Amino acid sequence: MKIIYKNRLPHIAPVGASFFVTFRLADSLPQQIVAEIKQTLAEKERSLRIQFPNDWYELLRIERKRMFGKYEQQLDANPYGECLLKNTAAAERTAEKLREFDGQYYDLWAYCIMPNHVHVLFDFSRQLMDEQNLPSPDIPEEYKQLDYVMMRIKGGSSYAINYALGRKGTLWAKDSFDHYVRNEPEWFRILNYILHNPVKARLAERWDEYPYTFCRPLP
Repeated sequence: MKIIYKNRLPHIAPVGASFFVTFRLADSLPQQIVAEIKQTLAEKERSLRIQFPNDWYELLRIERKRMFGKYEQQLDANPYGECLLKNTAAAERTAEKLREFDGQYYDLWAYCIMPNHVHVLFDFSRQLMDEQNLPSPDIPEEYKQLDYVMMRIKGGSSYAINYALGRKGTLWAKDSFDHYVRNEPEWFRILNYILHNPVKARLAERWDEYPYTFCRPLP
């Protein structure tokens, strides 16, 4: 099964991994910034493939993480566009779609719906469990990869939000920024980042006071 794929940006999605994904509204970044990010990553990928043919995707992952910092700062510090997710109906439809596939494609651990983007942390390993809830030695034929799941989340929520707001047209940016979680310390750092994003953006004084932040009870 393919674990590296492309949309507008390169993506690395190991089977059964936990993922930190950020997806944004289509008007949330100036097109100049989007073009710069796309061009920089494309050039970096070409260079890494030549210089490091066996390790380029891991090095690209590090570069994507660095670029994400610039992208994220723009979204939080200087919100751009209509910020439709400030609308209660829009935020609720997004949350409903994230919860819809919880227990089917993934275990949903956390999300935060900001005015113009969404952060989510979920674990795809449940798709690798057999009927006795034990890890299967083989990848099931029906396994759904990250790109398919994001298409379902964004497509379904887009339809629901447009209907609720009486609008038409593109809602979400075509691509998403995703990162597969490599270990437990990183997982907890990401969880903390998601929960405190509204606090950092001065939308709430405490993470649990923000209405569109969710955290699954930890075992």
